[in-house]
Amino acid sequence: METVLETLDWWVLGLYFLALLAVAAWVVLQKNKNTEDYFLAGRNVGWFVIGASIFASNIGSEHVVGLAGTGFESGTPMAHYELHAWIVLLLGWLFLPFYIRSGAFTMPEFLEKRFDSRSRWFLSVFSLVAYVLTKVSVTIYAGGIVVSELLGIPFWYGAIGVVLFTGLYTIIGGMKAVIYTETLQTVILIAGSLIITYLGLQEIGGWDELQSTVREVSPQHFNMWRPMSDPDFPWTGLLFGGTIVGIWYWCTDQYIVQRTLAANNIKIGRRGAIFGAYLKLMPILIFLIPGIIAFALTVKYPETFTVDRADRAFPVLVKALLPVGLKGLVAGGLMAALMSSLASVFNSCSTIFTIDIYKKLKPNKSEKELLRIGKVATGIIVVLGIIWIPIMQKIGGGVMYQYLQNVQSYIAPPVTTVFLLGIIWKRVTPKAAITTLMVGLFLLVLRLGSEIYYQPQITSGEEVNNWLFYFATINFAHMAIFMFIFSVILCVSVSLATAPPDYAKISGLSFGTLSAEDKAATKGSYDKIDVVLSVILVIIVIAILSYFTG
Repeated sequence: METVLETLDWWVLGLYFLALLAVAAWVVLQKNKNTEDYFLAGRNVGWFVIGASIFASNIGSEHVVGLAGTGFESGTPMAHYELHAWIVLLLGWLFLPFYIRSGAFTMPEFLEKRFDSRSRWFLSVFSLVAYVLTKVSVTIYAGGIVVSELLGIPFWYGAIGVVLFTGLYTIIGGMKAVIYTETLQTVILIAGSLIITYLGLQEIGGWDELQSTVREVSPQHFNMWRPMSDPDFPWTGLLFGGTIVGIWYWCTDQYIVQRTLAANNIKIGRRGAIFGAYLKLMPILIFLIPGIIAFALTVKYPETFTVDRADRAFPVLVKALLPVGLKGLVAGGLMAALMSSLASVFNSCSTIFTIDIYKKLKPNKSEKELLRIGKVATGIIVVLGIIWIPIMQKIGGGVMYQYLQNVQSYIAPPVTTVFLLGIIWKRVTPKAAITTLMVGLFLLVLRLGSEIYYQPQITSGEEVNNWLFYFATINFAHMAIFMFIFSVILCVSVSLATAPPDYAKISGLSFGTLSAEDKAATKGSYDKIDVVLSVILVIIVIAILSYFTG
């Protein structure tokens, strides 16, 4: 396999890795004194670093590879998921004050404080399994594609090499290493991707030429609002189902929320979320549009520009468009995306395992012992990730970003219901929470199982006349809406059928239980600038949604 990088590119790439190691080494010299240092960076991180870290954690190689792939394959509909920037504001304004007030390290720990230990156990185990099956495996698979394509090395070497490198600095430095290296990686990633978007538009002849070239072949490519009956991207599913998945991902998932918990107060955490929300608008420009550019180039120059598979659209653009030197920078940016995502998953997994499982089973262990277990847990997740590589290679020809949204659409509804209702309605009981989570798990297994079972019939377009087949073929985004409505009805019904919770015990953890001091503290935790920036962001989101209408 031939490398696409030349000598200057290797120098640039080498300098990038040296800078990364220097940041990690600086962090190691700071020493992690206890679990708060290791898992939450000592709760002393600024808003800029929190926002950059939120963005870098979210934008993994599955975005670089998968979002560009979906832009190539089907155009703009999946941009709905990237416009979840407004949901990041929900994290800062609605959820974060309750999380920080609770003093929780993890999301399962918050559930225990709000409900009981059963919910904590469920979410701990459920999160770990979900991370290994989705985030870790998909990120490694995507990273393998990027590294093998750019460096001209076999898939296995690239994937395992980057996993081991990332695992090493995550184990040694903990959250602080993750959060500061991510800040550097965010800058590299945005710079490199903006350059490729600019050069791609120049190559195709500008924005108007891009639109006319693509529309000749695929008239719907720039339309985010497909009909409700569209089998793949109904607007109702993407708008409402996407919001349910977005609240789960941005407001309740350890992977993202852990960044804001690293702030030492609500104001800094919220500002980090607002900054992260602005950065979240970038992927449409720096990943989705390049995917569409790659599609246009295959239409305009079919003899010189070919993409054999949608998920390879972005690496192929790098090879085709970038001059020497810049290829090395963008290769570094792509690997940064892979590593920042992996580092975040590794750290989140070790936090949940150490704090929510090990510490619960052995409450008398010292801080030193907990730090050691956190590092061992990270190591185990690294190994499990590598074991999953051959399985992920069997994903085949599917577009990865869409695959990820499918699975997340079934995971999200029960968890979103329990967190959202638990915060806005004090009457939700521990029994209602655990019932909603358990029934949600049953529906998740039933849907995935039936989808896999009926895959041959779904692929061939054959109709099967039974209820399980219809259940398996409901659009994934509509399925999220139905599961959410069912979860809300179930949670409310069980809450009303059981004795109310002890409100004194959950003081400050739900709107109905806020004290006068809590309300005053929340009021004093933001300035006019926070409100103005949040409103401007919502206006930008609405403007983008209005622009891509066909």
